[in-house]
Amino acid sequence: MLTNLRIFILNHQKISSLHINNMCFCKIRTSLKRLKLHIPLGRNYSSLPGLIGNDIKSLHSIINPPIAKIRNIGIMAHIDAGKTTTTERILYYSGYTRSLGDVDDGDTVTDFMAQERERGITIQSAAVTFDWKGYRINLIDTPGHVDFTLEVERCLRVLDGAVAVFDASAGVEAQTLTVWRQADKHKIPRICFLNKMDKTGASFNYAVESIREKLKAKPLLLQLPIGEAKNFKGVVDIINKEKLLWSPNSGDGKDFERKPLLETSDLELLKETTEARNALIEQVADLDDEFADLVLGEFSENFDLLPADKLQTAIHRVTLAQAAVPVLCGSALKNKGIQPLLDAITMYLPSPEERNYEFLERISRLLLPFADQHIEIPSLTAGNIALTVGLKHTATGDTIASSKSSILAAARRAEREGEKKHKQSNEAERILLAGVEIPEPVFFCTIEPPSLAKQPDLDHALKCLQREDPSLKVRVDPDSGQTVLCGMGELHIEIIHDRIKREYGLETYLGPLQIAYRETILNSVRATDTLDRTLGDKRHLVTVEVETRPTETSSVMPVIEYAESVSEDFLKVSQEAIENGIHSVCLQGPLLGSPMQDVAITLHSLIIHPGTSTTMISACVSRCVQKALKKANKQVLEPLMNLEVTVTKDYLSPVLADLAQRRGNIQEIQTRQDNKVVIGFVPLAEMMGYSTVLRTLTSGSATFALELSTYQAMNPQEQSTLLNRRSGLT
Repeated sequence: MLTNLRIFILNHQKISSLHINNMCFCKIRTSLKRLKLHIPLGRNYSSLPGLIGNDIKSLHSIINPPIAKIRNIGIMAHIDAGKTTTTERILYYSGYTRSLGDVDDGDTVTDFMAQERERGITIQSAAVTFDWKGYRINLIDTPGHVDFTLEVERCLRVLDGAVAVFDASAGVEAQTLTVWRQADKHKIPRICFLNKMDKTGASFNYAVESIREKLKAKPLLLQLPIGEAKNFKGVVDIINKEKLLWSPNSGDGKDFERKPLLETSDLELLKETTEARNALIEQVADLDDEFADLVLGEFSENFDLLPADKLQTAIHRVTLAQAAVPVLCGSALKNKGIQPLLDAITMYLPSPEERNYEFLERISRLLLPFADQHIEIPSLTAGNIALTVGLKHTATGDTIASSKSSILAAARRAEREGEKKHKQSNEAERILLAGVEIPEPVFFCTIEPPSLAKQPDLDHALKCLQREDPSLKVRVDPDSGQTVLCGMGELHIEIIHDRIKREYGLETYLGPLQIAYRETILNSVRATDTLDRTLGDKRHLVTVEVETRPTETSSVMPVIEYAESVSEDFLKVSQEAIENGIHSVCLQGPLLGSPMQDVAITLHSLIIHPGTSTTMISACVSRCVQKALKKANKQVLEPLMNLEVTVTKDYLSPVLADLAQRRGNIQEIQTRQDNKVVIGFVPLAEMMGYSTVLRTLTSGSATFALELSTYQAMNPQEQSTLLNRRSGLT
C-alpha cells in the first residue's frame, strides 16, 4: 500500500511521505555511491540506524530488516496529553538523539515547523525511524488538536499499530474519543500509555476506568504504578512480578533498577501484583481460546507457574484481534516508564506481515525518514515507511501502481485467492484502498494578495497547501471574484495564513472569519422553466418541470430522482447534463449563497428540441431548480458543536452563565478529580473568540475542546438577525 502521508520540506525539497505495506518491491538501479546523509544544523543527533558517523555500517540492516522485526506505529492522543514529549523520550532512549528535547523549549525532533515550535503543539504528522533491541520502529507523531483531525486520519490508515497516550489526571478526553474512533474505523491494534503519573491529581484507577467506560474497551493491566502524583517513582511489571525503580539521581532516566518483588520487603505490593496477574490471566483466557486451553490444561491449579512468555504471546494475539488493549503507565516528562513502553511496542503490536495487504507496486527514488533528516536508499522491502520524491499529481488517499494492467492483474489474483478461501468479502476491493474521509470545513474567510500581480503566486501557494492538507478548501466567490479559504477552525486558517507568509514569502490579507452555514427547504414546490435561444443558425429549446422537497434523511448531496414519464432515451444522452445543472445550483442556496442540504429533486418532465446542446439543457435545469428553491419556505442551518470544558469548581458558575448566553445546551457535568467537566452543545457562531473569554473568566485555568456534531435549524429570530446582517440592514 502506498499513500501520501505528509509533505516534508527538507533542504528546500518537497518530499511526499509514503507507506509501503506488505509489498514486493522492484529494486531501483541506484549505486551505493548515491547514498548520502542530509543533516541540518540545530539538534545534536546520534548515528542513525545502521550508521556509524557518516559511514554505512550495514546497508542491508538499514533498508531490509526482517519484516517480523518491523513495527509501524503512530502516537495519538488529546492535545497536551504528552505525545510529543513521549516521542522525544523514545528517540533519546533508543539512541536516536543525544539530548532530551522539550516542547516548551521548541527543540523537539518531530515538531520542527516554526509554527509548532512557537505554539508548543503538533500541527503536522512527522515520521522517524529508529531501532530498539533488534526491532526497526517507524514512528509517526500525530496532532492532538481538533482542527488537524485529518492529519491523524490519514496516518492511521497506513499504520499497523498505535500508542494512545492519556493524561493520567484527566483520563479519556474529547479528542481522545475522536482519535479512538478513527483507530476503530481502520481496525488498528493499540496499547495505552497513562502518561503524567507524576502530575497532581493523577489517578491510575480513574484513568483505567475512563478507558473502560468511555471508550468501551477492555483494558489489560500490564503495570501498576508505584506511587502517584509527587510520590510516583516507578512501575510494577505485573507479568514478571518485578518492580522498576528510576533513580532520583538519574536526570535523564536512562538508569533504573529491575528487581523481583519479595515477601520480605514488598509484601503488600507483591500481594496486589499477584492478584492483578491472576486477574490478567483470567481476562486473557476469556478472550483467547488457545490460551484458555493452555491455562485450564496445565496451570489451572497454580497461575504462578504460567511462563511469562506464554502470557505475553497470548496478549499479542488478543491485541492483534483488537479484543482488548494493554495498559502501561509512566511519566515522559520525568523520564519514567518509556523503556518498558518500547518493549511493549515490539512485543504486543503487530508486524506488517500480520496485517493483510498483498499486492505489487513500484516507485522511483526512495529515502528513509528521520523527522527533518533523510537518507537515500536503493530499495525497500515490505512493511517499511519511506519517502519518495517527485510525485506531483498524487494526493492523500491515492493508491499508486506501476500501471493499470498491474492493478487489474493484482485484482484478478485477489479474486482467485478469495474464491479459494471462500471469503465473503471482495478481496479485489483491497487493491484500491479507501480514501480518507475529509470533514467539511466550518469556517471561511477571504484572502487577498498584496497586489494583483501576486495573485498567480497566491494561487500556486494555495494549490500546494491543498495537496498537502485536503481539509483546506479554496474557492472563488462568483459575485466578487475573491479567493475564499475554508478550514476546520480558527487555528487551522491562522496556521495556513502564517505558512503562506513563511514558506512562500507572500504577505496576504485575511477578511473577517465567517461561519460555514448551510440551507434547506421546508416544503415541496414544483416549478417549470423554458429556455429558448438561437445561436447562429441553430435553435436550442428545452422545457423542464422539477419538484424540490425536503428529505427525511440527512444528506449533503441532493437526492436526484426521475419520474416514469421522463423518456429513457432522453436520459441516455442528457442525464449527466441534468445532474450537473442540479449540483451546480445546490452549491449556492437562495438565502445566503450557502450549500443546500437535505433536498430531493425530482425531474417530472423534459422536452428537448432536436439539436439542443447539453450545455443548454444543464442551464435550463439549473434555472428551473433555482426557481423552485426560491419559491419554497427556506431554512438556514448552522453548525452545532460538541463542547467539553474542563474547569475547577471555583469557576464553574461563571462558565455556565457564559455558556447560557451563547445558546449553549448543557448535557451533563462530570467530576474529574478536582475538576468539573461540562459537556454539551453550542452553535459555532457563538464560539468566536471563546478561548480568550474563557481564559479571562477562569484566570487561565480552564481548557475546552470543540468538535462538529451536526447542522441544526436556526430559530426564526436568529435567522432573521443573520439575514439582516448579511444584507447590511443591521
